[in-house]
Amino acid sequence: MYYTPEDFKCLCIKKSLLNGYCRKQVDAILAQVGEDYIGMAKETQEMKNKIDILNETVQHYKILEESLQHSIIVAQHTSEQIKTNACEKAKNITDEAEVSATKIIETANLEVIKARGKLDEIKGQLYSFKTKSEALISAQLDVLKQLFSEENNG
Repeated sequence: MYYTPEDFKCLCIKKSLLNGYCRKQVDAILAQVGEDYIGMAKETQEMKNKIDILNETVQHYKILEESLQHSIIVAQHTSEQIKTNACEKAKNITDEAEVSATKIIETANLEVIKARGKLDEIKGQLYSFKTKSEALISAQLDVLKQLFSEENNG
């Protein structure tokens, strides 16, 4: 049993015959107080040990928390970098596709212009051939008409 502060306030020690305190009672109280003090000292030491263990645990978790926060920051930075790189690559691909499409269109337009020029040239040659053929046929027809008219006249 431990003495509480209230127990000490209410403690009444009997007096002995010679106006002193009863030695047995004082010795018993001192023995009990000594035991209580030893118990309290042990309990205090155990509490201090538990506090030290808890402080170490808290410190461990603080270090773990800092490590996790650092990992999160690194992950965020990395994800932003990946996103930026992806956007740049996408823009480069789009730009290259636009340049390539423009070149293809320009090449196709040049081919169309060449084809139209060739078509116009062929149309001209066809017209020239048609005109010459008509003139030749007309000339041969005239020759034949003259031959038939001379034969009929003569």
